[in-house]
Order: sequence, then C-alpha cells, then structure tokens
Amino acid sequence: MPSYKYEIIGPDGKPQSGQIDAINIEAASGELKAGGSVIVSISKANALNKDIDIHIGKAVSVRELSVFCRQFESVLNAGVTVIEALSMLAEQTENKSFKSALEDVRDAVQKGETLAAAMSEHPKIFPPLMIQMIAAGETSGGLDKALNRMGTSFEKDAHLKGLIVKSAIYPCILILVIIVVVAIMMIKIVPTFTESFDEVGGQLPGITLAVMAVSDFFVNSWYIMLIVLVAVVLFLKEFKKTSVGAELFGKLGLKAPLFGKLNIKTACARMTRTLATLLASGIQLVDAIRLVAEMMSNAIVKHALEEAQEEVTRGISLSKPLADSGVFPPMVYHMIEIGEETGNMEDMLDKVSEYYEDEVEMETQSLLAAMEPLIIIIMACVVVPIVLAIMMPMYTLYNNIGA
Repeated sequence: MPSYKYEIIGPDGKPQSGQIDAINIEAASGELKAGGSVIVSISKANALNKDIDIHIGKAVSVRELSVFCRQFESVLNAGVTVIEALSMLAEQTENKSFKSALEDVRDAVQKGETLAAAMSEHPKIFPPLMIQMIAAGETSGGLDKALNRMGTSFEKDAHLKGLIVKSAIYPCILILVIIVVVAIMMIKIVPTFTESFDEVGGQLPGITLAVMAVSDFFVNSWYIMLIVLVAVVLFLKEFKKTSVGAELFGKLGLKAPLFGKLNIKTACARMTRTLATLLASGIQLVDAIRLVAEMMSNAIVKHALEEAQEEVTRGISLSKPLADSGVFPPMVYHMIEIGEETGNMEDMLDKVSEYYEDEVEMETQSLLAAMEPLIIIIMACVVVPIVLAIMMPMYTLYNNIGA
C-alpha cells in the first residue's frame, strides 16, 4: 500500500506532519479530513522523504503494526466481525510471519479465546503494550477506540525512531567514506611512494616514517585488525547484556555529547505518550508504568520507571519518584504533578509528549547540522597527515634535484 507524507493543521489548531498509508491520495486526504484536520500539503512518499521502516530484530516493524491497527479499526467500524477482519488482514499482509500469526489468532478466536489472549501466544509479533490495550478494549467494549489509540501510538513511535535512524545515516556514510579513503591510501598509494623513496634514499621526515609504518601494518597485518575489531564488537555485545554493561551503556546514552539530549527527549516523548495512551484505555497507573518500563531500551530510564512503579504501589504520587530519579527533565514531573493535582493526568501527558516530539525533531536537525562540520574536521585530521607525509619528502627531493 502506498505511503503519503502530509502536513496538516490538526483539530487543536497545531501544525502536524507525518506519513499515512492509503490506497490512493484521495483516500489518504479523506482519512485526514475525517479527523477534523485541514490539509496543508500531501504527496506520495519517496525514497528521500519516506519514514524508515524499522525492524531491529523483530518479525514485524512498528509501522506494520500501525497500519494493522488502522485497518483493523476501519473494518470493525464498517460492521465486519473480528474473525472476518482478521481473515481479511491476514490475506492482504505481505509479511509471512505476520500473516501466519494473524491466521493463528483468527483460529484461536474462532475457538472461543479472547483476541488479547490469542495475541499473547505470539509475543514476538504483538508487544505486551498492544495486548494490554486490546484486553482493555475488549473489556470496556471499545476495541475500535483501543486500536485507534494504538495506531496513533505506533505511528508516532515509528516517526521518532525514523528520525533517530536518519540522524545516524549521514554520519555513518561519511565515516565509511573516511575508512575507505584511508584504506586505499594506506594499501595502494603510500606503498607506491615508499618504494620511490627507498630508491632515492636520504633522511625522511618523522611524519613520513610514521605513516609508512602504519601502511606496512595495514598491508601485512590487516587480518589482525579484523580479528581485534570482531572480538571488540562481540565483547561489547555480550557485555551490554549484563546488568553492569546495560547500566554503563545507559549512562553513556544519556550523557554522550551531541546524542545525549536527543536520547533523553526521545525517552520522555515515548514514556509520556505511551503512558497517556494506556491510562486513556482504562489501564491502572501501576500496570501502565510497568508496561512503559518494559518497552524502554535505556537501562537507566527503565530502572527509574521500575522504582517509580514501586513507589506508586505504596501510594506515593508518580511525580515524586520521577523527580528524585534525576533522569527526567523538570518539565516532565512538574506537568505530571499538575495532572495529579487537577485529576487531568492524560491531557498533561499528551501535552508533554507533543512538546518532546517537537523537541526531538528540532534536536535531530541540530544534530545533523553539528555533525557535518565535525566529520569534515575529522576527515581532514586523518587525510591531511597522510598527504603531508607524501608531499614533504617529495618537496625535499625536488629541491635537491634543483640544487
């Protein structure tokens, strides 16, 4: 199904942008207008502006789950039964793992199981958050509303993840270019000049000798570098799975230059948006905090939410443990405190999530702007010494010939 990028003025009067999947542009426009939005622009997504579909080791991407929720909601509102809807969605799904899971869920529902219970048998396909939302929707008789909230949540989650991935693509490409350029210079170019210098003889500058030594290592011992690199990657991967490693990487993720602020704002946006979605579906605060903690990838944020859950279980308000954790910005726990005092927690969480989603977009643009000159400087610091190492003895050689 084609995807369309859009810019709209939402029912609340605020500008919004995103991506929607529809049969054609007319259907996409109709769905946006049906929500009370005014369309500013809409066009078919292409390779340059399309939101990135992220799997990260999972059988089904966040965007696929978002499309599934939207389609499921639409067919249910059209009067189709849950079993028929699952059959229709399974038939049009291209992801084989997702298709198989939907068929199993349909068969389980036909045998009398609830939709949530049937989905829980496929934890690699349906996240716990979605299962809890479906269960709450079935209990309250508002399954379509639960699917609508989940569709919105998955869309925003996919958008945030896409922004982070896009912010990393450009630096990764430039770093790869640097590695390739340095490898070619060290393996092909420098050895050629080394042979010429050896034939001429004479005292070579220190920088030239150093570059020649590095080049010899590249040519003769490249496999050692490869072995060390693989060993380091495997070690870090296993170390990250330990509690100490997860905590260390979590701290680095929140404190790292350039990326630290982006990671904090992303975590705040996901936490508040998901918590608002769960509370709006009727899920108890303690259970909602537990589910939010489970979906957090940063160990420090996860631990802070787990401690907050314990405090809330003992009757303490959520804002206090969040403030005491030192992880979240003041705006997060102050807004939650206002929500607790006014009894309007969901709206406060929605406002915080909207704020930090906008902040993530701006922080991503700022990060990209800062990374470009930084990587160019790094490239210059790597390439310039190699060029100097080659040019300095050549300059000396030409002077000697002229003398």
